[in-house]
Amino acid sequence: MSISAPKMTIKRHLPWPVMALLWALVIAVGASAAVWTYKLGRNHLPGLEVSGDAGEQMDQLSEQVRKLTTENERLQSASSASQNELKIAQTAQAQLASQVKNLEAENNRQKEDLAFFDSLLPTNLGAPGITIQRFKAEQAAPDQLRYRVLVMQGGGGTQQFAGNLQLSVNIIQGGKSAILNFPEGNAADQARYRLAFKYYQRVEGLLNIPEGATIKSVAVRVLDRGQVRAQQSVDL
Repeated sequence: MSISAPKMTIKRHLPWPVMALLWALVIAVGASAAVWTYKLGRNHLPGLEVSGDAGEQMDQLSEQVRKLTTENERLQSASSASQNELKIAQTAQAQLASQVKNLEAENNRQKEDLAFFDSLLPTNLGAPGITIQRFKAEQAAPDQLRYRVLVMQGGGGTQQFAGNLQLSVNIIQGGKSAILNFPEGNAADQARYRLAFKYYQRVEGLLNIPEGATIKSVAVRVLDRGQVRAQQSVDL
């Protein structure tokens, strides 16, 4: 031992039961302070105040979400059903419109037939011979012409008539006039225009017109061995 040796401090150690009691007291005081601080903040700080039981509120919110989900599914189902009904109605409307159009066309045909059969009554038989009772022509497309011809034999129609139908279309194309004759030269095309009847015969079809041509008039003739027996024309 010398004078330069470090100083010594003598401490008195407490018994361990006393130390444990002190630590327990410190922990209890800290817990009490924490609980008191939480309650004080919940009751006085804005946004932290909670009314009622939190678990009950969670149950209420869950029930509300469930109800809203059920209502959303019901509305989606109703919307899908409405869309299907709308599609069915639109399809039915289109079908009805097509049927109306077909019925109107058939009605016009029936009117023409009725007028024709009225002309066959004994008071309207007229002199024997071939006449064109009805002739209609209209442009069905930019390059197509639709025609309908009703040919009749007057005087009771005692003999079978055999002949041909010929159509001439007067057009303007490129500033120049031209005449298109139908049927054309091939045999298959000529067969479409043959006539063979005792009382009447109706002929209808489509004629191909050069694209860009303007149709001025259409003429139809009934030929018997190259001789014209009847003719008629219409302007378009």
